Parts: sequence; C-alpha cells; structure tokens
Amino acid sequence: MSNTLGAVGTADYVLLTTFRKDGTPVPTPLWAVAEEGKLYVWTVTDSWKVKRLRRNPEITVQPCDYRGNPRGEVMHGTGRILDEYGSEHVRKLIRRKYKLSGPLIVLGSILRRGKKGTVGIELILSATTGTG
Repeated sequence: MSNTLGAVGTADYVLLTTFRKDGTPVPTPLWAVAEEGKLYVWTVTDSWKVKRLRRNPEITVQPCDYRGNPRGEVMHGTGRILDEYGSEHVRKLIRRKYKLSGPLIVLGSILRRGKKGTVGIELILSATTGTG
C-alpha cells in the first residue's frame, strides 16, 4: 500500500501536539504507525494528552527524533480516542512496525497496567501543511 501521509507516515517517531484550554500547545514524541491513510499512536489512558484530546480533538503532528526534536512539515488534523478493539489493533500495529522493541514494550505495558491502561489514538490529517 502506498504512503499517502508523507514523512509522518514513515517516521519512527512523531511529535503529537495537543492543546490546553488556553490554547497553549503541548508537544509529545510518540511512536506512530500509518495504515489506510490514517496515523495511529499509542499512549497511557490517563495521560494529559488523552484528557486534552477528549476536550479538544485538534492536533498537529510532524516527524521528530526520539527526544521530540522536530524534523519536518507540520500536519494539522484531529485525534480520536479509540475503543478497546481499536486500541488492540494499534498495539498489533506497533508490535509489527517496531519488530524488537515494540513487542517488549507492549507486553511490559500490559503486564504493568493491563490492557485498559493504554489506549490507541487515531489521527486524521488534513491536506493542509505548514512549517514548524
């Protein structure tokens, strides 16, 4: 399948930015996996980014390194918290993409928090890009 998301579709890490109530951007580097024109990330269920997304689904995303240093174009879009089934699918995608570390990290997370302790997030990106 062809990559329709550009650099964020192939990046090992993306900088997901969510927004506080006052509009302040809060960037977080995360693993990401592209599938069928959408980007998926995985995080702790009770994290602040999840709380911010529940209130305001607006996001930006761009490729970055593991420390969160941006490396490409900013893409705008919306984020959607996935249900249990969708989150399990994202775990499967993460295990597949990150062949050695992915299965270990996902397993450790399940042992530590249980399956409900983490959640998948679907990022639907618009065609509009900007610089960051």
